[in-house]
Amino acid sequence: MAETLSHRMADAATPGEEHALAVLEDAFARFDRIAISFSGAEDVVLIDLAARLVEDVPVFCLDTGRLHAETYRFLEAVRGHYPVELEVLSPDAGDLARLVREKGLFSFFRDGHGECCAIRKIEPLRRRLAGLDAWITGQRADQSVTRADRPVEQDDLAFSTSTHAIVKFNPLSAWTGADVWDYIRRRDVPYNPLHDRGFRSIGCEPCSRPVGPHQHEREGRWWWENPADKECGLHAQNVAPIRIVNG
Repeated sequence: MAETLSHRMADAATPGEEHALAVLEDAFARFDRIAISFSGAEDVVLIDLAARLVEDVPVFCLDTGRLHAETYRFLEAVRGHYPVELEVLSPDAGDLARLVREKGLFSFFRDGHGECCAIRKIEPLRRRLAGLDAWITGQRADQSVTRADRPVEQDDLAFSTSTHAIVKFNPLSAWTGADVWDYIRRRDVPYNPLHDRGFRSIGCEPCSRPVGPHQHEREGRWWWENPADKECGLHAQNVAPIRIVNG
């Protein structure tokens, strides 16, 4: 495996790319039950990097039921482009029906995004992570104030339990947005066409919008809320570094 990694490193065009490959190699060597969380540009970079190291890259994504049509087509483009096992996770139908019945389809504009994201994102992720020992994310330190100090490896305090520890890897934590797009263009990596229409951070359709050239990318997400609160719960410890699962 060392010889394989050495060969892959020779193909790395930048120190950041070389470092990310080394982090991924270490993660796949240490954990059998591991997968990449996929939704956006950073995550498809991770898939492209991982495909240079392992076969049948394990990948999951969250289908909240509120994604853009372009995002669904993007998911299928990635499925066809890479040798991935793309698992699509969905929210619990009963919980979702109850939320819509009691609060309607746009309660997040009134109550904040926490409750909706908990049902559409956090619980499906929690169920998936129960079967994993580690996961890989595309978090970057420059994405928002809540991600400024992300290490490349951390104990996931939000989803670990007293009987099941989970490790989270952030191989792109030191990358910038420019680094990501340089990689995408250089290696002809597929990306969501919404990026060509001014969307820099893409989530659910009602909660994402284009940003101007001088705006931060996260200003296009939950723009009616405080920037310090702009985490949907997938990375809850970025906001409140405490264990939230007691099982």
